[in-house]
Amino acid sequence: MTEAAVRAGRFTRRGFLRTAAAGAGIVLTGSTDMLRTAPAAPGYGPLLRDPKGVLDLPAGFSYRVVTQAGRTKLEAGGPTPRNHDGTGAFPRPGGGTVLVNNHEIREPEGTKNQVPHLEGLVYDPGAAGGCTVIETDAVGRPLREYVGIAGTSTNCAGGVTPWNTWLTGEETEQRAGGKGYERDHGYVFEVDPFDPAANRDPAPIRALGRYSHEACAVDPRSGEIYLTEDASGPNGLLYRWTPPAGFRSGKGSLRALGPADGVLAAMRCTDASGKHVDDLSRATDVGTEYAVEWVPIDDREARKQSTRKQPGDDDVTRAHKLEGCWWDGNGVHVVSSYAGGESPKRHDGQVWFYDAARSRLTLDLLLQAGEEEFDGPDNISVSPYGGVIIAQDGDGDNGLFGVTAAGDPFPLARASGSEFTGPVFSADGAVLFANIQEPGTMFAITGPWRQS
Repeated sequence: MTEAAVRAGRFTRRGFLRTAAAGAGIVLTGSTDMLRTAPAAPGYGPLLRDPKGVLDLPAGFSYRVVTQAGRTKLEAGGPTPRNHDGTGAFPRPGGGTVLVNNHEIREPEGTKNQVPHLEGLVYDPGAAGGCTVIETDAVGRPLREYVGIAGTSTNCAGGVTPWNTWLTGEETEQRAGGKGYERDHGYVFEVDPFDPAANRDPAPIRALGRYSHEACAVDPRSGEIYLTEDASGPNGLLYRWTPPAGFRSGKGSLRALGPADGVLAAMRCTDASGKHVDDLSRATDVGTEYAVEWVPIDDREARKQSTRKQPGDDDVTRAHKLEGCWWDGNGVHVVSSYAGGESPKRHDGQVWFYDAARSRLTLDLLLQAGEEEFDGPDNISVSPYGGVIIAQDGDGDNGLFGVTAAGDPFPLARASGSEFTGPVFSADGAVLFANIQEPGTMFAITGPWRQS
């Protein structure tokens, strides 16, 4: 996203609500005059049916398969693991891209197409999840894939760091002793895509807490880390970890932290009148802005009670299915995938932006009223061409869709079946990598990208 787009307020100039009655049109939350003078449709045009029945894309775009569960091979032998999820991309020395791909495998060790347990790379011998590292050339052709970390569980999303590593989060609160697990789970681990030796003897970053981790994003200036939680009963929280005094971010710094270092805190919002907001689903208008403060979590290891259950409902602001988050210039985009009966109000997806300098949270995008073309936002990343790219985990056929800096959505890819995950561009903007989660396929998408 350009700096000009950041100054303009990202998506707040035009949010949208889609309704079944609106058909292919977009109902804007602004004035009706905007409808009569709406510009041409954003994006790259309609999606064309793939004759192979794999991935529908706009005219001029093409894809190649980078990895595929059970079919492509790891460098050490054996098949690519299944359940592709969050993905980080880094420039490869000499050209191309290095990717770290999460494998959201919840079953214990011994399941089909798990992440292989290689000596020195296993956290828990009883767990089957983990990450693989993939190297590609400049157009996304695969060169090699190898295990980055193994013996973790339910590796869902995560986030890139300013020092070029990947933080992978376990979306579980599984304790040792259950289902064959030998160690506690629900942590964040760091994976170095350039130094395999740094991944040996994996250890959780306990300072970031033990809960159902989704995504995380690092403020490159302060070293603060924002983390989403996908949980219910009660709904999950948005967390912020603040480093201890004198902490210097960089490779190896998180691993050196003690379990109580820094401050892990949960978000609490108040509206314009100063009233506490109990749940983000309360917001029904794009542009809604809340003041934010952060409430410390006393027991981040969740020894007796889940972290989200420790604060009272009056102390924090909750949201259902807090999924993707991504740092963008001066703050972080945060996704709530949908809200139903477990929340005060229903919606089909929200994207928020937290301005770190102002301590303000703004609703940038609201999906509503059962329109299946754009619903169920999940993983999110900032596009070098403006706006964001969102992976869809909705009710109909899933895919990727973009949202311009002006707030206009457009389709980018579609396939039947499982949810999409991990959209991320190569450093040069030439290739968009993205996954279908089950059984697990990573695509490299190329085409006539342009500024949106």
